[in-house]
Amino acid sequence: MKNIESKLTESRSYKPSESFEKKANITKEILFELNSQYKKNPDIFWGELAKKHIDWIEEFKTVCSGSAPFFRWFEEGKLNVSSNCLDRHINKNKKAIIHISEDNNKTVITYDELYVLVNNFSHSLKELGLVKGDRVIIYMPTIPEAITAMLACARLGVIHSIVFAGFSSESLKDRINDCNAKIVITVNAFKRNGKIIEAKNTVDHALSLGCPSIEKCIIYKNINENTKFNKDKDLWWHDILAKESIVVEPEIMSSEDLLFILYTSGSTGKPKGIVHSSAGYLLNCILTNKWVFDLKDDDLFWCTADIGWITGHSYVVYGPLATGSTILIYDGAPTYPKADRFWEIIEANKVTIFYTAPTAIRTLMKLGEHLPKKYNLNSLRLLGTVGEPINPKAWIWYQSNIGGKKCPIVDTWWQTETGANMIAPIPGATQTIPGTCTHPLPGIDVDIVDDDGNSINKRNQGGNLVIRKPWPSMLRGIWNDEERYKQTYWEKYNNKYYITGDTARLDNNGNIWIMGRSDDVVNVSGHRLGTMEIESAIVSHEYVAESAVVSYQHEIKGEAIHAFVTLKNNFTEYNNTEFAKELREWVKEKIGSIAKPERISFSDSLPKTRSGKIMRRLLRNLARGEDISGDTSTLENENILAQLKNIL
Repeated sequence: MKNIESKLTESRSYKPSESFEKKANITKEILFELNSQYKKNPDIFWGELAKKHIDWIEEFKTVCSGSAPFFRWFEEGKLNVSSNCLDRHINKNKKAIIHISEDNNKTVITYDELYVLVNNFSHSLKELGLVKGDRVIIYMPTIPEAITAMLACARLGVIHSIVFAGFSSESLKDRINDCNAKIVITVNAFKRNGKIIEAKNTVDHALSLGCPSIEKCIIYKNINENTKFNKDKDLWWHDILAKESIVVEPEIMSSEDLLFILYTSGSTGKPKGIVHSSAGYLLNCILTNKWVFDLKDDDLFWCTADIGWITGHSYVVYGPLATGSTILIYDGAPTYPKADRFWEIIEANKVTIFYTAPTAIRTLMKLGEHLPKKYNLNSLRLLGTVGEPINPKAWIWYQSNIGGKKCPIVDTWWQTETGANMIAPIPGATQTIPGTCTHPLPGIDVDIVDDDGNSINKRNQGGNLVIRKPWPSMLRGIWNDEERYKQTYWEKYNNKYYITGDTARLDNNGNIWIMGRSDDVVNVSGHRLGTMEIESAIVSHEYVAESAVVSYQHEIKGEAIHAFVTLKNNFTEYNNTEFAKELREWVKEKIGSIAKPERISFSDSLPKTRSGKIMRRLLRNLARGEDISGDTSTLENENILAQLKNIL
């Protein structure tokens, strides 16, 4: 294999301010000590942290046992995740959730109130016959009741699987049947971009396609909308909820008992049910919320992710609530009813920590700097990014226009499979550079290797990102598919490493730069290039808002580069043909001739999921003249595919 070439350079760097450093949970000295403890003895390192941060019913004796690809953590330990998120925080008069609806209605729920809600709903689920190990599908938007349902399942030892409320009935059916769920919990409807989305109808259609394991459907009346009701199968949330407070004793769970299944799209088209256990997952969630987000008692943490994704699990629900923090959740679109909705919410609620996706940042950049300038964003003290690498141009915009040049930015790398942040700055200790997620967190041992599994020691030479040693929140497998788990994540290097599927490089300062997915590498005339660097070069142009780069077959070069580009609203100076020529020269100047796109297509937007990720798989299909493959129901705007087909 020829290693992946890197041409992108970035020299700007930023230290945390003196005032931030002084108050930080993790200082340089503490970070050094944590890393030293891990290197000295990983078992003692993880064991002491687990004892300190988790409330145990019975304490564990061994820390990590087993061998790749099947590790077990804190095996003899007994705990309950719901109890760790609720019971230890009651009687403190502390806010747990601030919920803002798209209609701008605000609901505040304290830990004491959430405790009552979860216990009462746990009782309802118990009355329906659910027992430890049963599976429940939650098909709801990000509202307090969805969090209540998650924690109620965890309280009973019932395994939940949240399906993003934008998925189609076909996708929902596949997930129900894969895990043989007994119950679906949903809402009658919800609003998005001012439109009513009838979630219950989607559930009904999914069940009509054949879901024999489903016994009941619980419906929360979220908005006043007529709802079809099947008396044999449907139950209203308000009808089954206990009218008086009932305390349900939390189920005693083993550390390795499963907490949830979360489906992620697989390259074969069949969704992968990633499974996470209880104690190990909870520990990494707690630690990263305290280390990476520097969570304090008076913080208001807004992670914009939907609970249907792993970010919503770890940084909306389990991590923040286990630390006793206050979270803000917004059940609505980022630019509805107006383009400055995010900034309005931050000002009105005095949000202190804001965690969102680079795609969302670039979308808001496109709308102009004047929008955030209308608001007082001084309450913010920390910013974060998640979901994909952030290009330096967007990083600088975020830092200047949202953070007021005073907020550290934590650019986090992790996956559904890892459960929590793996590589990220420690905001009170790390010198950051725009575009890099910097260094692995304490206890996380990563490497960049070639196809033979040998470490790539040459700086700025790309390779495959792997994790060399187990960590507590690692996935425990794929639901009912052990072979796929081994083949996907372990077999390439004979179980020596966990395979992330991402490519990366180390810069001259030892910072890790994510270069994209391994299947996003393009091979142009024998040069292997990461698409992320080409995209970053394109969007650094003053008129470009977003770009996605894919490859297609070329009779001379082997593969050639096709760039899909969205322009800023202030672009008026050229026609597209002229500007495409300028962009090619721009990329040549930034990276080199080899990276110049052969084809450039301009469109109003790119195909993105409602969580903000660009669906490069669909763009590859288009660039290569193939039929669109896989599920497209989560697209923010399915019409964009027709537009892109017309311009090719």
